Amino acid sequence: QVQLVESGGGLVPAGGSLRLACTVSGPLKSINRMSWFRQFPRKGRELVAHITSDGVTTYATDSLKERFTIARDSAESTGYLQMNSLKPEDTAVYYCNFVVEVIGNKWEHDYWGQGTQVTVSS
Repeated sequence: QVQLVESGGGLVPAGGSLRLACTVSGPLKSINRMSWFRQFPRKGRELVAHITSDGVTTYATDSLKERFTIARDSAESTGYLQMNSLKPEDTAVYYCNFVVEVIGNKWEHDYWGQGTQVTVSS
């Protein structure tokens, strides 16, 4: 079974920093795109950033690009989101997402982490 485990959320004052991590494990043939999403109360999930297996990064907005950094380790099984200069409006549940190919399956699929709460106090 493919599993994703997230860590690193918490409570931080405005202007502070947090680093989220997400590790994927299981019978994987390849690990492709890795993304971070966030979900505000009573709203759908929205993309924060993603990174390809080639290391190409994309951020949803310029503001996020200026303050957040998405990265992955050399094995590509752990992704990170470094969040600096946090604002109260960044308060949300953050989810990681991996697009992978599972051994024995023909197509790639995406899998979600369990979500981690990030709360930024004013």
